[in-house]
Formats: sequence, structure tokens, C-alpha cells
Amino acid sequence: MSSLMKGTAILTVGLFLSKLLGLVYIFPFYAIVGEENIGLYQYAYIPYNIMLSIAISGLPIAVSKFVSKYNALGDFDAGRRLVKTGAALMVITGIVSFLLLNVLANPIANIVIADDEQMFSVEQVAKVIRWVSFALLVVPFMSLVRGFLQGYGQFMPTSVSQLIEQIVRIIFLLGGSFIVVSVLDGEPETAIYFSVFAAFIGALGGLLTLYYYWKKLKPDIQAVQVKNKPEHKLPYKDMYKEIFKYSIPFVFVGLANSLFQLVDMLTFNRAMISIGLSQVTDTYFTMLNFLTHKIVIIPVMLATGFSMAIIPTITQYFTQGKMDAVRLAMDKTYQVLLFITIPAAVGISILAEDLYHILYSQSEMGTHVLSHYAPVAILFALFSVTAALMQGIDYQKWIVFSLLTGLLVKLVLNIPFIKLWAVDGAIFATTLGYIVSIGINIGVINRVTNYETKVVSRRIILICMLTAIMAVSVWLVHTGLTAIAPADSKLLALIYSLVCAGVGATIYGFLSLKLGLAQMLLGDKITKITKKLGFK
Repeated sequence: MSSLMKGTAILTVGLFLSKLLGLVYIFPFYAIVGEENIGLYQYAYIPYNIMLSIAISGLPIAVSKFVSKYNALGDFDAGRRLVKTGAALMVITGIVSFLLLNVLANPIANIVIADDEQMFSVEQVAKVIRWVSFALLVVPFMSLVRGFLQGYGQFMPTSVSQLIEQIVRIIFLLGGSFIVVSVLDGEPETAIYFSVFAAFIGALGGLLTLYYYWKKLKPDIQAVQVKNKPEHKLPYKDMYKEIFKYSIPFVFVGLANSLFQLVDMLTFNRAMISIGLSQVTDTYFTMLNFLTHKIVIIPVMLATGFSMAIIPTITQYFTQGKMDAVRLAMDKTYQVLLFITIPAAVGISILAEDLYHILYSQSEMGTHVLSHYAPVAILFALFSVTAALMQGIDYQKWIVFSLLTGLLVKLVLNIPFIKLWAVDGAIFATTLGYIVSIGINIGVINRVTNYETKVVSRRIILICMLTAIMAVSVWLVHTGLTAIAPADSKLLALIYSLVCAGVGATIYGFLSLKLGLAQMLLGDKITKITKKLGFK
């Protein structure tokens, strides 16, 4: 395995495990603080994620590209100078971001809380935003160190530090919340403040991990550095211009989901209040942008792994002018992505009632939101991959344009749609916004690469047909099971979900193997296995 592919694999595994932990912890946390309080938690994280993305998104990749480029040219001094000045810049960036989020806490809270009948007060929302802002003091500097080490081909520190950061955060979050609520018999609101502050504690854990690796790897890094000073020092202006050129597209890709959620955060409550739903708006918003989103995003994690893995391959082929290879790689990427994501999203939608019950509680509205929101996962995944493809063919600027255009669609449609269809209106507006962004991305990609979608279109139709057969089968089995005995307990809901998921996976898998689709998309290893099982 090449060092590039090995590095990509390490980063992908680390990111996947970190994201998986970021999904799993919410279920016990929900049980500790309850549905009515968890909404306060998510009000803090949307502005925090946006501020964090602006402060650091793309920085590790940008720094690693810069360092590896100039190391290859023999200019090790450029990387050293970047780290020395960048460290001070990132500390300042962290402090400024921390202060800015503190200053904006009250204005944001005043926009979000628009009626006295809502569950939370302006003071509560502002306070929870301030508590989460402490993490911004540490994370930007940490990202710079990750990028520098990656530039020397050291990918393990990034992967391990991300994992440690998440583990420490979750232990502090769950442990602190449990002690406050169950041991000290304190207010759930206090537990929420502890839980958002856990982001800062987790960041310290990640930073200490990086310090360990820094001390360990420092002799190796110094050993490969050229001691002679370069004849011409790269000016700081050119240095940071190059860094920003690399990082800005990644900022927008990282911001995509958070920006769409921000539109909901700033408009959802007021629109719901205007149609007389002030008493439930906080609960419904939490269901949409936090509780169901955590489930919907599971299939999208697959897309994140793909998007990280394909950038180097597509870039290599595109740079070498191998356009046929570029188009074949795109074919494979689209098909494998949709082969997995479409049935997964549809399956979540059909089993929404049981899944919401298992992970949270029985809720008619929760079921409704999850079943309608789950198919949007396909669009989240497609945006992630098309954005990665555009980075691969060096058309990053168009990502900014496509995202802002989709966001404008969401912003224009959100309030009128919510007034017409309540929570579904916000989902429809997000759907249309992402469709516009993806449409622009695909249009640019097709134009640049002369890509024809005939093969992919036929395969998508086939995947949709197989998914439809699977969906009908799962629905019939689930309807039969609930007719015999309604899933009133979490255990029964879990059993029904496992049975139905097993039926769906078996039917979809059998049909795709029988038609040769799985072998075609998943490669030689699956073909060897299927031949032993009697499939061609």
C-alpha cells in the first residue's frame, strides 16, 4: 500500500470512529437529561460549529499540503516558519473566536427565543453558547499542529488525537451529566452547561496527545530537515496566501450542513410561532436539527470516507491528463455511494417509528420527522462527494458558489414553507437547497470532464428498483409484526428493527448479487466470495 493510501486509510478510520462516537453518545445523554432539556444543548452547537469551521476547517489539509510541497522542494525552512508564525496566529484566532462567540451569544439567543411560551429563555440560550465557546481557545492551535505533522507523512497523530479528543469529551459529558442529575439531584440545565463545556476538556485531551507525538517524532522530523537555509525565503504574504487558497474551499464544505442548520435556527421558531405553535417549536426544532439528524447522518459517514479517499486519486488522474480514468473513477464513486446510501436512507425512513423509540422514546412526531428527513441523507452524501470531486479537478471556487446558491434557496423558501407545512416545510427547503447545490456541482464536473451519465443513470434506476422491492418487503414484514403485537417496549422495537433490517438486507443483497451489481461495484474480493456461494 502506498504511503498516500495508507495515510488516507488512517485518517478515514480515525474520522469514522470519531464520528461514530459522536453519534452514539447522544443516546445515553438523552436518557440522562430528557428530551425537553436536550434542545438547550443543540442551541449551543450550531453557532459553535460554524465559528469552529471558520477558524480551522481545512487548516490541517492546507498546512499539510503546504509543508509537504515545500519539503519536496527542499525548502524545510518554509514549513518551520509557517509553524512558528502560525502558532501565534492560531492562538490569536482562538481568542478572537472565543470573544466573538461570547459577544454574539445574546444577539443569537434573542433571535432564537422569540416568544415567552418557548421552553427556554434568552439567558439560558446565551449562557450555554458562552460555555461551549471555551473550546475555541484550544482547537485552532491543535489543527495547525495536526497539519504540520501530516505534511511530514505522519497521519497517526491526527487520527489518534481526534479519537482521544472525542473519548475524553464524551466521558466528561456523560459522567458530569450523570453526577449532576442522578447523584447530586441537580437541575438538568446545569448538566447541559457541563456537557457543552466538555468540548474544551476534550480539546485539551487531543492537545496532550499531539504533544506526546510531537516529542516522539521531533528527532525524526529534524533528521530529515535540510540544515542549509534556502537562497530565497518565501515571503509571509505569499505563504499565507497559499494557505488560504488551499483552505477556503474546505471551510465551505465543512460549513455546508451547519449553515443550513443555522438558517433553521434563525428562522424556524419565529415561523412556527407565527402559525400558533410556540409551545412545541423548541421540541420540534430539536427533533429536526439534532435528534433525527444524528440518525440521518449515519449513511452520510460513508460518503465522508469516500470523499476523503477519492481526492488524491482523481487529482492524480486529472493532473496526468488521464480523462478516461477520471470518468471511470467518477462512475465507480457515484454508483458505490448510491448503492449503499439509497437503501440505507429508505430503510431508516420505513423503520423510523422503531428506531426513534429504541434510541430516544416513543413519539409520533419524532417518527414523522425522521421518516420524512431520512431520504435527505442521499443529498447530504451526494453534496459531500461532488464537492470532493470538484476539489480533485481543481475547481474549488465553484464549491463556494454552489453552496451559497443552495443556501440562498433555503433562506428564501424556509419561512414560507414552514408556515405552510410546519417541520416538513424546513425539510423541503433543505431538500431544494441541496438539489440546487448538487446540480451546480454536477454541471461543472460534467462540463470540465466531458462526463456522460448514461451508465450511472441506468445503474441508479436499477438501484432504485431493487430498493423499492426491498422497501415493500420490509414494510410488509413490519406491518405484520406490529399487527401481531405493537412494539410498546424498547426491546420489542429493537427485535422488530433487527428482523426487518435483516429481511431488507437479505433481499437487497440477494437481488444485487443475482444481477451481478454487487460484484461489479464492490470488486474482486466480493466476486471471489459470491462464486463460492453459487453466484456468477
